Amino acid sequence: MGEVEIRRSARRRRTIQAYRDGDRTIVLVPAHLTPEQEREEVARLVARLDARAERSPRSDAALMARALELSERYLDGRARPTSVRWVTNQSMRWGSCTASTGTIRISHRVRDMPDYVVDHVVLHELAHLVEANHSRRFWALLEGYPHAVKAEGFLEGVSWQQR
Repeated sequence: MGEVEIRRSARRRRTIQAYRDGDRTIVLVPAHLTPEQEREEVARLVARLDARAERSPRSDAALMARALELSERYLDGRARPTSVRWVTNQSMRWGSCTASTGTIRISHRVRDMPDYVVDHVVLHELAHLVEANHSRRFWALLEGYPHAVKAEGFLEGVSWQQR
C-alpha cells in the first residue's frame, strides 16, 4: 500500500511501530538498527498492517454500504446520505455530518476500531440527517442500537488515553 516512510529516532530504544497515514505507511524505528534489521522489521510490520487491512476492508464504498444498512435497520431508512467517507483531517471528532448536503465524514482514527464502535459513530452521524441537533428526538433515534453504551465507553477510553 503506497509509500513507506521510515523515521529513525535515537531516543527510541526497543520498540518499533508502524501505522497508516492515508496512502503512506509510517514506520518508527530505533536509530541503532542495522540496515538488515530495519529491512526485516519494516517488512514484517508492513505485512502485518496489510493483513489487518485485508481482514477489515473498510473502503469508502464499504462504509457507504454499511451506512445505508444501518439507516434501514435502525432509522427505518430515513437517513439517506449522499456520501459517507473516511477522512484524515479530523483529530478532535470521530465523525461529522453536513445535513444540508447529506455528507458524512468519519475520522480515519475510527477505521481500525471494533465494528460495533464504527457502527455507532456512523449511526450517530446518520441520525443528524434526520435531526440536525442533539435534541431529545435525536437521542431517541439512537435508542435502538444495542451497543451504544459499550461503544461510548470504548470511545471515551480512547479519548482519555490520547490526552
